[in-house]
Amino acid sequence: MELHERLTSNGPASIAPAAREPFADLKNTVHMQVISELGPQLTTQAMDPSGLRDRVVADIRRHLLSETGISREDRDRLTAEIADDILGYGPLERLISDDSITEIMVNGPSEIWIERQGRLYETTVRFVDESHLRRIINRMVAQVGRRIDESSPMVDARLPDGSRVNAIIAPLSLSGPLLTIRKFSRKRLTLADMVNIGTVSGESVDFLERCIHAELNVLISGGTGSGKTTLLNALSAAVPDTERIVTIEDAAELRLNQRHVLRLESRPPNIEGEGHIAIRDLVRNSLRMRPDRIIVGEVRGAEALDMLQAMNTGHDGSLSTVHANSPRDAIHRIETMVLMAGFELPVRAIRQQLSSALDMIVHLERLEDGSRRVTAITEVQRMEGDVVTLQDIFEFKIESVASDRSIVGGLVPTGLRPIFLNKFEKRGVELPSSLFTPRSLAAVEGAR
Repeated sequence: MELHERLTSNGPASIAPAAREPFADLKNTVHMQVISELGPQLTTQAMDPSGLRDRVVADIRRHLLSETGISREDRDRLTAEIADDILGYGPLERLISDDSITEIMVNGPSEIWIERQGRLYETTVRFVDESHLRRIINRMVAQVGRRIDESSPMVDARLPDGSRVNAIIAPLSLSGPLLTIRKFSRKRLTLADMVNIGTVSGESVDFLERCIHAELNVLISGGTGSGKTTLLNALSAAVPDTERIVTIEDAAELRLNQRHVLRLESRPPNIEGEGHIAIRDLVRNSLRMRPDRIIVGEVRGAEALDMLQAMNTGHDGSLSTVHANSPRDAIHRIETMVLMAGFELPVRAIRQQLSSALDMIVHLERLEDGSRRVTAITEVQRMEGDVVTLQDIFEFKIESVASDRSIVGGLVPTGLRPIFLNKFEKRGVELPSSLFTPRSLAAVEGAR
């Protein structure tokens, strides 16, 4: 009886309000008994994880032996669920271990949704009640030294496996405890993988790799969940192994395989509200670490000014991401974030810094069919008057939309040649003119 673990994988389901779990009281009783017996061992490293789970499972089975009228199937299920509650994340344990799920959204104890392949599905997974959900949330945030209660009812944290967790409770949430978990694939996608799934075209990947070798400053823009970090990870693989790389992130997600990588991560305030280390502090500190390249996981505040300064003072080849709806919006957002640094800088001066620091913007979108595609590779050109001019080198063309809403299209060259060709010559990187030859979408797909 897979009552709690069966997922709706073929589409959204209309689910009736969940009845109370028939063994809810028994589960709570056994849970508390095992916790009281093993409490100290659960919070120390005295026992290895596998040995601790075996001990917990054995204790749960011992307590359940005294209960009559329970089938073997239900007894095994209860043992697994209670063990997950004590050692893991309860009903969410199997969702977290499912690699096909990219997001888990808990809208209270009786409504849990998942994202799979860019689309939302409701599941039949349930918590017993709000207190059960609160226990799991408390366990998650306590693992990373955070807390969530009425005085601090919102938390943003990172699980040990790198997944992002956002939780919010009353009085801020009027519909019970809310939990959102963004998972990250254990398998790092390469640029070749992204070509195979249609995120980018083969010739655009060839162009992007040459841009990395030519040490262009590249900004990756896109909306939430559009695949910015995934593309940044893939692009970073093109950085030569001989360079010294400093990565700066809010939550460590980048996985670089080069030999000389220094990883920095910002730190949120502690329980007393002290000890906060912002991304901006790390960007400024990284300049003293003799980096060849600086990779910032996401620019979201005043650190934009320091990032532009770094790009303009010899740290070519820097990479970063930003939330934006288009390449033009990405420029506007960077402008706004520079103003957040607190300096009364003229807008024209900011735009001059932008146009000289950034070479290219790669924009991603999550389309209607749930697919994530690079929709524009845009060159950042010089200032014309008070405006930063942009020029699309590659753009996404839609050929057709199928009956199931799947989009047929691809990234094709516009025929325009970039003006930063001198940077390729200076670095000794060849850039064939055939990469920019305009052609039909069918020809591009055939070449792939």
